[in-house]
Amino acid sequence: MGISRRQFLQGGALAGAALALSGTPGEASADSPDLRTKGTKVTTTVCPFCSVGCGLIVHTKDGKVINTEGDPQHPINQGSLCPKGGALFQIANNDKRLQKVMYRAPGSDKWEEKSWDWALDRIALRMKETRDKTFRKTELNKKDNKEYVVNRTDGMAFFGGAGLDNEECYLWSKFARAMGVGQLEHQARL
Repeated sequence: MGISRRQFLQGGALAGAALALSGTPGEASADSPDLRTKGTKVTTTVCPFCSVGCGLIVHTKDGKVINTEGDPQHPINQGSLCPKGGALFQIANNDKRLQKVMYRAPGSDKWEEKSWDWALDRIALRMKETRDKTFRKTELNKKDNKEYVVNRTDGMAFFGGAGLDNEECYLWSKFARAMGVGQLEHQARL
């Protein structure tokens, strides 16, 4: 006297239901988000991958990101994330991510480790040199043979990224204009 396939499946379903109901109501399982993020600092931010601007909730503990998820209160994504946004946790917690400034001198075949102070000073110096070398106060218009004030540099261009929110984009463009850069573009437009 064997059991039929139907009886086997019914028994399995009953056993699964009994296991699911065996815990006390309201008890959190080990995979519960409430238990996983208990005692963490919660910060909201914007996904850096594209120009949509999906909202994220980031949980940190002792300065380390331990969880990222979509923000259900955010008007754009209402908690949902694309595959790249869903995998954002790996950006913060990846042992292959560069943590230091790496510099390769012109003509060299070796990378050197440099400090952030050195890199930022070098970037500022190179920007200043380029601006001084390529800055134009006036430009001659060939149609009417008049000189016009332009105050710009053609030696630099600024390219923004979608990880910037509106306020950061505003400051970025103000900085670029103050430098005299007329060639501004943003990744979201390309």
